[in-house]
Amino acid sequence: MNPAPPIIGLRREREVLTVALDTGRHVVIEGAPGTGKSTLLRSIARETGQEVVFVEGNAELTPARLIGAYDPSQVLSEGYLPASFLDGPLLTAMRGGGLLYLEELNRVPEETLNVLITVLTEGEIAVPRLGTVYAGDKFRLIAAMNPFDAVGTARVSQAIADRMCRVVLGYQDEAAERAITTAMTGTNGRVVELSVGLTRATREHRDVRMGSSVRGAIDLVHLLTGLTSLRRETGMARDTARDAAYAALSGRIRVADGVDRTAESVIDELLEALWPADQPEPPGPAPEPPDESAEQPPGGQGKGNGLPSAPEAGFQRRSRPRRDQSGRTSGRAELAARHEAFAKVSPKAGELDEDAFNAALAADPDAAAALLADLARATDRELRAAARRLAGRVFIQLGRTGPTRSRGTRRLGPGRTGEGDLDLERTLDQWSGRWPPSSDELVTRSWTAHRKAVCLLVDSSGSMSGLAVALAAVAAAGVVLAGAGSGGRRLETSVLAFSEEVQVLGPQGVHRQAEDLVADLVSLRGHGMTDLAGALREASRQLARAAADERIVVLLSDCLHTTGADPATALDGIDRLHVLCPLPSQEATRAASALATRGGGQCQPVRRLTDIAPALSRVLAMS
Repeated sequence: MNPAPPIIGLRREREVLTVALDTGRHVVIEGAPGTGKSTLLRSIARETGQEVVFVEGNAELTPARLIGAYDPSQVLSEGYLPASFLDGPLLTAMRGGGLLYLEELNRVPEETLNVLITVLTEGEIAVPRLGTVYAGDKFRLIAAMNPFDAVGTARVSQAIADRMCRVVLGYQDEAAERAITTAMTGTNGRVVELSVGLTRATREHRDVRMGSSVRGAIDLVHLLTGLTSLRRETGMARDTARDAAYAALSGRIRVADGVDRTAESVIDELLEALWPADQPEPPGPAPEPPDESAEQPPGGQGKGNGLPSAPEAGFQRRSRPRRDQSGRTSGRAELAARHEAFAKVSPKAGELDEDAFNAALAADPDAAAALLADLARATDRELRAAARRLAGRVFIQLGRTGPTRSRGTRRLGPGRTGEGDLDLERTLDQWSGRWPPSSDELVTRSWTAHRKAVCLLVDSSGSMSGLAVALAAVAAAGVVLAGAGSGGRRLETSVLAFSEEVQVLGPQGVHRQAEDLVADLVSLRGHGMTDLAGALREASRQLARAAADERIVVLLSDCLHTTGADPATALDGIDRLHVLCPLPSQEATRAASALATRGGGQCQPVRRLTDIAPALSRVLAMS
């Protein structure tokens, strides 16, 4: 029998959940696999002595399976008597005053979730022929959901979300994951350090949409120690570690859409970084330098991406360097001093040598893209125009994310497309009485995919220049191309740029050529302060125009707002906020991660052009 997983860290989340249950609140626990959702709940249930009624959420969970049903044989012989009714998990938990633990909340059909509305509000449910069933005083609904795996999931309706509190769990820090792995395996030392380090690295790799949880580290320790014993090796061998890592981690890694590589190749790359092939054993962990820019809150460990730590709980206005240095054009002398390849790419005024630029792009894509972005703001008018034309082609090619799979649930909906099965009732309502009915009068029901509306918000304030502008242009091209690739049916896009004010480059639902949009974006001159809240409100207004199941904002910014309200107060109308943090500093990373957590999304650092396409594929797929 496996030992019960230990509760390490999670102090703040544990306190919040305990108080929520004590005060009669129903709670949804949101987090990736392996973040401790079930472990946390079972630990609290053991302490309170409450029964936990477990329900696995899936598309087959009907209202009858959740509530219960009459036994057909008893009904035939005795009639509809209360004794003939077989309680489902909902009524079992309600009558016994227990905890109903509903896993995978966002996989449950909407008609089944609607059964819970009266239960959550009034603590009762009316069952046909049985009557009203009242919940015990200690009955609580605890739901769990994984926000990152969108396959087979749907957005939880506001009617349910409004009746529940939400606790977000992220991955533990490295020390806590080592402690968990040691407790679960009975092993410590280098094997635990390597296993935890390799597992954590899978979550940060640019080509990975979702990495492994701490369960991967636990399995890796078991496999590595077992293989070492089986092969009678005196210590850890690199080939053995690789074999164990393939088995323990490859199935837990999800490579980003549009990236042509295998999980095994990612593991090889990470293993090489942690344990170079020319070293007989893995190096010991390097001591972490103290972080002088942030103070740790008292009271022990929390979650890295769970409830925000004390310094991040409120977004504070921060100073931001170089705010007033980019709101102008650049002369040739300045461009030559800033970019080594400038003299070859533009040998004389008004000239842009595309062959020389292509050579520079092949040698160093990031430096060449930064040069092109600055050329698009050159004082030289002819050079500036040529650079903007070239930027449209170059950044669009770099922004292609590859084919994205259609994710989410599919629903039967009426339409006049002529596809699917005839909806007889709606057709009769429309029919004029003439035979045969016209095609306009035939209503069919067909499966429709989950529709998303995405607004890309690009920070165009004072610090945006060079490579940061190139990253923004590639991201804009990627979003527009993703929308065009779906024909606007599954993904409707818009692009906004902002500093103190917001500029609409591509309105929601209005198709613009990607070349034109990129040219407009690279011609923006970075200047002014950063009003994140104002930009998010305008994004919400744009998204409100879309007929979509989910409204998503992808924010490309360091999130260091210097004017306006707290951006965390401007998230109304936005279902999920993802942040792409360009060239992130430590301060920017903290601010961007905290804002993404508030918005129910993820923060993806982007340091190179090649980071953009996988990051976009990752956030658009997980939304």
